[in-house]
Amino acid sequence: MRPLKIVFFGSDPIALPLLDWLAGAGRDGATVTAVFTQPDRPVGRGRKITPNAIKQWALAHGLPVHQPEKITAAVRDGLAALQPDVSLVLAYGHILTDDFIAVPRLGTLNLHASLLPKFRGASPIQSAVAAGESITGLALMRIVRELDAGPVADVERVPIAPLDTAREVEAKLAAAGVPLLARNLPRLAAGELAFVPQAHDQATFCRRLTPEDGAIDFTRPARELAVRINGLFPWPTCRVPLMGQVVKFGLADAIAGSVAPGEVAGTDDTGLLIGTGDGLLRVRRLQRPGGRMLPAAEFLRGFPVPAGTVLPSAAMRPLVATAPFRA
Repeated sequence: MRPLKIVFFGSDPIALPLLDWLAGAGRDGATVTAVFTQPDRPVGRGRKITPNAIKQWALAHGLPVHQPEKITAAVRDGLAALQPDVSLVLAYGHILTDDFIAVPRLGTLNLHASLLPKFRGASPIQSAVAAGESITGLALMRIVRELDAGPVADVERVPIAPLDTAREVEAKLAAAGVPLLARNLPRLAAGELAFVPQAHDQATFCRRLTPEDGAIDFTRPARELAVRINGLFPWPTCRVPLMGQVVKFGLADAIAGSVAPGEVAGTDDTGLLIGTGDGLLRVRRLQRPGGRMLPAAEFLRGFPVPAGTVLPSAAMRPLVATAPFRA
């Protein structure tokens, strides 16, 4: 049986372990013949136009790269000319039309970074961590018109450790794509891959994040704040005004204790202790403007925060809902 011809759609480094596998150990079962990714964008403080990691990978492997701003009829015709067996999508960034999805003979499959039907939408990794989940996963599904609602063939589960941030969980999910596809591409090629409808009544939805999501309301329980801080690192990162500067929080957990919400109770060996509506928030990593994210002990040597200092609270927008967020 000849290898499946895959056209890959993606714009985020989360796909790199999977692409490396397809170009190496997985190449006997499938071959990436072209890559679609987002157009080059300005990056960094200098706003230099820079190709994303997926384009760089494709060029390094001698593959044609397509970067449409929109999915048009001409783009659809270009995909059809490639004669793919299957299109594979992971963190692409464009909504695909029905006629575009239908081009490959085996259809268009998506890898979604959650245990569907939980966390449909744009920020499933951050939202799972911020919700305090202990497990998440990567789901192989068919794309349909409704948001992340297609039937699911298989999932690869990964644990979320108590002090994992979204960065660590994303790395686990990136690696999870390899065994997931290794199991299922042969089944797809043989016509044996079965897709099961999702339980739509159990669906939850997450949205695109913004810098405003970094606000912290210290009247909320410490456990809720800790997982939110961890879920929103490295972006958009939770932050608070502290002694005339805006300080970012990069890692936290919750411990027993009681002082007024927002009041600094002191420190321990691993963090800055702050009162909440229930328990103490222990902030383990902090960053001042222009500096690096540092362990709390190192940060506090250069930026001491006296006990009794009060940090202001700000309203926190919900990250997850039982219905899709309005744009």
